[in-house]
Amino acid sequence: MFKYLLYIYSKLLKKIQISSIVRSNIHKTSKVCSQSHLVNVYLDRYSYIGNNCQIIYTNIGRFCSISDNVIIGGASHPINWVSSSPLFHIGNNVLKKNFSDAEYFPYENTVIGNDVWIGNGAMIKSGLNIEHGAVIGMGAVVTKNVGPYEIWAGNPAKLIRKRFDEQTIIKLLASEWWLSSDKELLRMAKHFEKPSHFIDYEERK
Repeated sequence: MFKYLLYIYSKLLKKIQISSIVRSNIHKTSKVCSQSHLVNVYLDRYSYIGNNCQIIYTNIGRFCSISDNVIIGGASHPINWVSSSPLFHIGNNVLKKNFSDAEYFPYENTVIGNDVWIGNGAMIKSGLNIEHGAVIGMGAVVTKNVGPYEIWAGNPAKLIRKRFDEQTIIKLLASEWWLSSDKELLRMAKHFEKPSHFIDYEERK
């Protein structure tokens, strides 16, 4: 009994540790879980971000599932300069000092498509495109663009396989089902278990 109460207490404690969301737009149907830090993030319809994530300068599509401890984006450093330290260009930094006002913008926008699943502890470099339907495996370190319905895993992450054959992928992309209204989704959801049935349904419409 004590262990169960301790478990419930730890869950409640986790929930009350609020997220930090700055200059971001979160759709009313979407959710950001506790302890996550978001800066300049757009989170579209019916997507969620798990606990303890850090996501910066990122557009996230609809129906995305982002697990706990995921890092997307972040600042780059000028590695082709004499020093890569942020003290030698304009902008705020953790050391609160600048020796130069040279211009350097350390952030690139990252784009996550619709219906993307990102596993626990994955890290995605800033400026990448993760296209519709992609899956990023747990602990993956992604440094390259990911194509539609591709599964990537590893460090550095590599293409493992595609979720479906090319013809199925083409038809799923053409359907753009993620743009459907809630009413339409209720009708089509019963076909989601088998992509071939869903494609037949779409072609009959």
